[in-house]
Amino acid sequence: MALGMATVAYELRFDAGRISLDLLATTHPEERLDSTEVLCAWIVGSGLVPDGTDLTHAGPSWLVGFRELRGRIGQLVRGAPGHAYDLALAHVNDVARAAPPAPRAVRDEDGALVRELDGPPGCAALLGAVARDAVGLLTDPVARAAIRECEGDNCPIVYLDTSRGRRRRWCSSEVCGNRERVARHRRRAALSRT
Repeated sequence: MALGMATVAYELRFDAGRISLDLLATTHPEERLDSTEVLCAWIVGSGLVPDGTDLTHAGPSWLVGFRELRGRIGQLVRGAPGHAYDLALAHVNDVARAAPPAPRAVRDEDGALVRELDGPPGCAALLGAVARDAVGLLTDPVARAAIRECEGDNCPIVYLDTSRGRRRRWCSSEVCGNRERVARHRRRAALSRT
């Protein structure tokens, strides 16, 4: 399934810096994982599986699993209070136990080696890969210190700030950054007219 088949490309974002944070971005500005087709587009676009991987066996239970994991990762990244944090951590650790999909190298029609999966990936394997990414993020002090929430108006996107000097302010300079620059320009223009 190609990414553009299920949804408009700008609806799915892959710029948060980690696959687990990209999953969190699927809630803004509204629920993006609203169908199995969109979930499959996200799975391919995120790089969990190589392009062209057969995901026709994905079903509604996959949506439930990915949304549940997304919610738990969000609780961990945003620091849910006490018991809720512990429950989220237990869930992510449990999901991370599943072995990720097994890759293999195969020759394409030109003879070059490309990545392919050993078989159709199961939901648990894909969820396990995302949960392992979250565990890696949360247990790496350098990465954890680089987690930021967008400063854009009403933007809850969380991203990994890997910019020089760690001064990134927005999830996307083109989206939230541009909105802020336009708003700043309008405020200055309004002040100069008075």
